[in-house]
Amino acid sequence: MLRKGRRLAIDVGKARVGLAVSDFHAILSSPLVTLKRLESLTETVQNCLGATKDLGELLEIYVGIPINLKGAITESTSDALVFAEEIRRQAQVPVYLIDERMTTSLAQSQLRQIGKSQRDARSTIDQMAAVAILEYALNSERASEQTPGVSIEEWKEQHE
Repeated sequence: MLRKGRRLAIDVGKARVGLAVSDFHAILSSPLVTLKRLESLTETVQNCLGATKDLGELLEIYVGIPINLKGAITESTSDALVFAEEIRRQAQVPVYLIDERMTTSLAQSQLRQIGKSQRDARSTIDQMAAVAILEYALNSERASEQTPGVSIEEWKEQHE
């Protein structure tokens, strides 16, 4: 059984950040917004959290952690980790990292199926990738009855 409470998922990119949110009962995952990535990490995170201000309190936040298909850490992995740490610092709710290897390609495939080109739907792709991260997390919790993903501390221990 899923714990009650809204969850936020974040797809961190170099140019944009996609957000998705669940309903309180963790049944639906919905795209929320795509925000431009600012030079200031602090301001970008503030904008992300500001986009959720009318949603009520969040149970937890999932940040997609990009790992290449061979399981190796990349520059994007490090960037997402730093982003996750800043989210945790500002949001003061638990933050979990979710493997996002296939989320962007899944989002692109879904958009092609409905007839949108990648160029026309860049911001939509980021939101759809965040939805895929959120749905993966919720399905993982349904299957295991455990909190999905790994904490930032666990990630660091496993990859240092």
